[in-house]
Amino acid sequence: MKAGAVIAGVVVALGLAGGAWYAFSRAGGDAAAGERVFVTPERRVMAASVLATGILRLRVGGEVRVGAQLSGIVEKLNVEVGSKIRKGDIIAEIDASGLEARLAQARAQVAVEEQGLRRAEVELSRARQLDERKLVARSQVEDAQIALDEARALLVKARRDMEVVQTDLSYAVIRSPITGTVASVTTQEGETVAASFNTPTFATVIEDGALELIAMVDETDIGNVAIGNPVTFTVESYPSQEFTGQVARIAPRGSIISGVVNFEVMIRIDSPAELLKPDMTANVSIRTAEREALVLPNATVQREGSDRYVWVKQDDGLVRKAVSVGTKDASFTEIRQGIGPADQILLSPQPRAGAAGQAGNP
Repeated sequence: MKAGAVIAGVVVALGLAGGAWYAFSRAGGDAAAGERVFVTPERRVMAASVLATGILRLRVGGEVRVGAQLSGIVEKLNVEVGSKIRKGDIIAEIDASGLEARLAQARAQVAVEEQGLRRAEVELSRARQLDERKLVARSQVEDAQIALDEARALLVKARRDMEVVQTDLSYAVIRSPITGTVASVTTQEGETVAASFNTPTFATVIEDGALELIAMVDETDIGNVAIGNPVTFTVESYPSQEFTGQVARIAPRGSIISGVVNFEVMIRIDSPAELLKPDMTANVSIRTAEREALVLPNATVQREGSDRYVWVKQDDGLVRKAVSVGTKDASFTEIRQGIGPADQILLSPQPRAGAAGQAGNP
């Protein structure tokens, strides 16, 4: 679908003509059958918009596959599809009984090496005291120093070995790295996972706020779109629900679809609702500008071929006047030329089709 620029009327009218307009509306509603009702043009703030179609998708990094870096049996699985989780919540736990035994052994080895280091420190201190009194050979002090250095190295290694086991043990508890919604679960309790080659995926989590809207804007309209433009859109699943956002990025290159050049416009969604899902299609309206314009109700503007005209009240009856129109929305048409702001324009009933350029008084 080729997008086009349209003008949408802002609901709030300028106060200058508001009261009169309300009065004419009341008159139209209360008029007897056949009684002519007139309105005067009104100045309103009109919003220019670009229409487009789009699709909801996940931004890069908005979907995370959570896996295991440890082989073993899945002991607990705490999520299912649709679960809401926060960053740090436990998704699953792998049986770690073997690792716990290894950790206890590593801690015991650290204790042994710490004791060995203390003994080596005592031996070196005693050798130095004896050396000062010339009671031992100098080589004995050097040997004690070497023994101390070896004890320190052994302790460092034991501590590193313990840290490796602790790290492996931490992998047994699989936590969510983001806050979001579980989109898929690919394992179950009791299943054995192997992490030797590829990290097995336990679940896929979609981050809150990860949705973005990609609108395809026609090349004839892209020049009117700018970063920061406000956006409203609806989706096919909920046509009566309106969502809002802002233009965040415009693609520097276009793409050709069915012979038409379109540009991708990325729209950041304001407070995305749970109703929105990836891959939903959307009808998009990008507000590009606002200006004040002279408008009339759509019912006052008549068409004959490509010409537009209105019926203007004068002392001797109605006079048909050609007008130049701008854009229109569901209620109003912009009048660029042909009438003045004080003219009284026929709203209803309209003369029959093919009426002459002037109609008499009723």
